[in-house]
Amino acid sequence: MSESERDHKKLGKELELFTFSDTVGKGLPLWLPKGATVRRELERFIVDEEIRRGYLHVRTPDIAKLDLYKKSGHYPMYKDKMYAPIIIDDEEYMLRPMTCPHHFELYLTKPRSYRDLPMRIAELANLYRYEQSGELMGLLRVRSFCLSDAHIICKNEEQAVDEIGKALDLIEFVNTIFGLEMGKDYWYTLSMGDRKNTEKYYKDDAGWDKAENLLRESMKRRGASFTEAKDDAAFYGPKIDINMKNANGKEDTAFTVQYDLSSPHRFDLKYIGEDGKEHSAFVVHRSSIGAMERIMAFLIEKYAGAFPLWLAPVQVKILPIGESHFAYATEIMDALRATDIRVELDTSDETLGKKIRNYKTEKVPYALVIGDKEVADNKVTVESRDKGNLGAQDIEELVSALQKEISEKK
Repeated sequence: MSESERDHKKLGKELELFTFSDTVGKGLPLWLPKGATVRRELERFIVDEEIRRGYLHVRTPDIAKLDLYKKSGHYPMYKDKMYAPIIIDDEEYMLRPMTCPHHFELYLTKPRSYRDLPMRIAELANLYRYEQSGELMGLLRVRSFCLSDAHIICKNEEQAVDEIGKALDLIEFVNTIFGLEMGKDYWYTLSMGDRKNTEKYYKDDAGWDKAENLLRESMKRRGASFTEAKDDAAFYGPKIDINMKNANGKEDTAFTVQYDLSSPHRFDLKYIGEDGKEHSAFVVHRSSIGAMERIMAFLIEKYAGAFPLWLAPVQVKILPIGESHFAYATEIMDALRATDIRVELDTSDETLGKKIRNYKTEKVPYALVIGDKEVADNKVTVESRDKGNLGAQDIEELVSALQKEISEKK
């Protein structure tokens, strides 16, 4: 399959995953039922996995006072990427372009002890950034997106470095589940600052030197290959970017882990140490699965729209040969739905051959053919998108096999 045929914009339309509307606005994706299903599975997967790894999932508002972003340093440094302020009750508010200041305010709701750290504050957060019209591209670059974001408050550099390693472990685990190979599908970049560019970066030369070296040494200890990119850091600190290439050959950052030199001071993030005294905290930013929109684009192109069973918007298509088989086909559909398997029943007047061609075009993982013999034997004939005809199976046997494949996320 050519790269153009893998383009997520083309497949997104053909498979009815997402759309855009000029009436709604440029760069604001609308998720169709099938695309929303894939996205929901991704969200459930990453939230459950993060909770297993000690993350505390929270919810914060999509809008905040402009003063919050002045405090964090994002405004005016980041204002070209932010939407214009909204006046409410004589105060200025903004649609949020990031969640870090929200999470820091959560941390500050009460005094913290060294025993509370590391505190991993996570959220699937809706963010809004003004991208130039010419830079918008499908789901890869949009103006509204949902980020799997987290901010880890640590008690010292050693703990921060350990958390960076754990964040990279999570990212590599996620990529393994997606079938992405390091060096082939994704690669690491150490993105560094520029000490001379004080307009773009937080001023702390010694801190930058130390932070960049910490990240560099962390990558070396992992034995991971990486390149270094100067003048490509976040304004508050260096970062490790996990980059991928889309079907158009352009490189984009999919996930990131960042070391924050600025926020502990701007927000006065403290904790009570073992000595009973206040100490400054350390902060790590990370995104485990990136923006839902961007990872969807990468996965659509990776799988050429043929999602693995656990992600497929429709997992099973039931194909009765004739109207006389509809009643039994409906029983099978209800049995599959009762086990949370996503299923559709094709009751069209098309021939079986056309129904099979349609199911293959829709890239559904499995089709169940039902005719006189299947009704008489109380079975279904299973067609696999990837393995061909699997023969007749009873419904209990089929459900067991499907559930196993879904749980293993192959």
